[in-house]
Amino acid sequence: MPRLYLIVVFFFTLIGGLHAQSKLGSYLKYAQEKYEKGDYYYAVELYEKAMELDSNSVSILWNYAETLKAYKDYRKAEYYYGKVYEREEGGIYPMSLINYGLMQKQNGSYDAAIETFKKAKKKFTKDKKSYMYLKAKRELESCLWAKAAVKDTANVVFNRLPETVNTPNSEFGHNLWNSVLYFSSLRADSVSSSEEVYASDYKTRLYSSKLDSVFEASQRIEDLFFEKLNTGNGSFSLDGTRFYFSLCEDESYNYKCKIMVASYRNNKWFMIDSLGEIINEAGSNTTMPHIGLLEGNEVLFFASDREGTEGGMDLWYSIIKNGNQYSKVRNLKTLNSIDNELSPWWDEKAKKLYFSSSWHDGFGGYDIHSSQFTTVFEAPENIGLPFNSPANDIYYFKSGDTSYFSSNRIGVLYSKNPTCCSDIFTAHPPVIIIPPTPVETLADLNKRLPVTLYFHNDCPDPKSRDTLTRVNYITGYGEYRAMLEKYQTEYSAGLSTEKADEAKEDIESFFIEYVDQGVKDLNLFRDLLLDELKKGAKINITVKGFASPLAKTDYNVNLTKRRISSLVNYLMQYDNGVFKPYLTNTAPNGGKVIFTQVPFGEYTANKLTSDNFHDQKNSVYSRSAAIERKIEIQSVDYLTEDSLAFITSVSPRFIDLQAIKQGASFTKTITITNKSNEVLTIKEFSVDSDYLTITSPMSIPAKSSIQVSYTSNKSLPAGLFSFGSKVYFENYPNPLIIMINGEGF
Repeated sequence: MPRLYLIVVFFFTLIGGLHAQSKLGSYLKYAQEKYEKGDYYYAVELYEKAMELDSNSVSILWNYAETLKAYKDYRKAEYYYGKVYEREEGGIYPMSLINYGLMQKQNGSYDAAIETFKKAKKKFTKDKKSYMYLKAKRELESCLWAKAAVKDTANVVFNRLPETVNTPNSEFGHNLWNSVLYFSSLRADSVSSSEEVYASDYKTRLYSSKLDSVFEASQRIEDLFFEKLNTGNGSFSLDGTRFYFSLCEDESYNYKCKIMVASYRNNKWFMIDSLGEIINEAGSNTTMPHIGLLEGNEVLFFASDREGTEGGMDLWYSIIKNGNQYSKVRNLKTLNSIDNELSPWWDEKAKKLYFSSSWHDGFGGYDIHSSQFTTVFEAPENIGLPFNSPANDIYYFKSGDTSYFSSNRIGVLYSKNPTCCSDIFTAHPPVIIIPPTPVETLADLNKRLPVTLYFHNDCPDPKSRDTLTRVNYITGYGEYRAMLEKYQTEYSAGLSTEKADEAKEDIESFFIEYVDQGVKDLNLFRDLLLDELKKGAKINITVKGFASPLAKTDYNVNLTKRRISSLVNYLMQYDNGVFKPYLTNTAPNGGKVIFTQVPFGEYTANKLTSDNFHDQKNSVYSRSAAIERKIEIQSVDYLTEDSLAFITSVSPRFIDLQAIKQGASFTKTITITNKSNEVLTIKEFSVDSDYLTITSPMSIPAKSSIQVSYTSNKSLPAGLFSFGSKVYFENYPNPLIIMINGEGF
């Protein structure tokens, strides 16, 4: 090939490469500029052009993922954070794994997010005070909560406000005053409505819409218009003569705000002034004012990152005297976190403060929480679905029985990205409330199942063969939880530093994911159960027991019975004995609860779990052993006077063969009693084993009993075994269940 030809080819290749590099540099430069200005839509487009030239650069992938997150395109952001972590494993961008989990959560993928946050928690375990470790741990707990809470939703009518209020841009509701909705909106006056971008033309302004059976076309509040600045977050004073709002400058892609107050009379705003430095501390971002009546005082609630803040933005309040004197501000410490708490709204009638948080238990992004005020603000509670979603849910307030809130969830108006921008939604009780049927009511309880509760080895009452205990489960849980460090020490003994850290993290994750979550699930189940019993329901709860295989099998059967007994004790003692009448069949309304116990003991335990007493590390303190020591609330049924559980009794319900030699034959008999005034006809016996033959009459006369015999018909298996036998009766869909346990040798 001629040398001149090669030189020409090399020259043009070099020129093309330099041109591409120059083009790439320009795209990246302008993309970053747009990102810093908050023009996320254009930044996304520029990064996409850059990736056409270089799709392997980790820094480009990271910046693209960050921009998608800011643009609230959660699905794409999840994908690209995953790509970043896959390449650099947190070595360059430590937040890549946490952001990956946050996007999974905002896409409602709670199982995947749980695994990601477990990995992140383990990764950052060496610095337990770091934000990344604390965030990973908190999000793991939050995802576990969300996975359970997603089963529940309030019975409300849920709507998006009409397009006289909402647009494909962003709207945030603030209050409804004298039948006028005051809200802020991020709108542009000089660009196409198809561009839902935060460009320099876009400013947040205050608007109003009169409610006259429907919301009329919104109007910008011209008296509160500042051409170069953003306004929002409006709230009236208690007497309606003052209007508090936020005035904000754009600082890069963040707002820097202060709280303003305007006099209001005859639909006019005048005498606009900034609150003093008692509220607007110099250099801080102070915003989202809300006025409420707390303990006889007019109070200004607001959000700020002022000195003394726990994390990003905190909730604060100040008492107002004479309309213009503000007390020293106070931090709402019981509600604030190392993340952000925003948009406070005080419900004076219910004595609750509503706000949004990105830290407390939630479904994703910002969730709305409430805090009951007694003499102090109590720990916050998530207000649940449908008020919250995996997206951002903020600016909650109520008017009458209607709740208003703003959200960028699926279902908003948009032109390009379906979760780009927020709309204002309402929720209110249905006009016609149909009383729930018993089946529908118990469905709420059964949705919460199984509830799984965990125990320390041989607890309660170690070395006892009793089937009952005086221990209250929650007391035992507290003692078990206090043993975390001992579990970590024992399980990590003899391992290298790195492996020891992993073992300790593994055990801590078990306590968070299983032990603590079990108590949270129990508390929710308990409250739903009490609601039903207060209505006079008669309820049968089926509880199954397990145990790790460290003791003899017959000992473990009794141990699981004690564990079930501790659950009953907890309910008996809870809230000064509120369950006691229902447990003792003395409730005036006839409500009643009984427990059907299925203590399988070791027979269902993992056969791979160590049963060596001298191997305490693996037989007691390992995750695999600890996860077997549990009981499960498995099902809830109505106990009606014509139900099988009500009209029959079985003795014994559990046949424990203990240790039995292979080849030995046996016959065991149970008694089934018919307590009703009618003959019970047995339709069918079933047994999940071909080792047994059943002999029995096929009917039970009224007020009589029969004997049912179980006989071995061939050599029993070696090792642990558990057989279940079901007795089906005509006209009753649910069978009686008899368990046969043993250990062949």
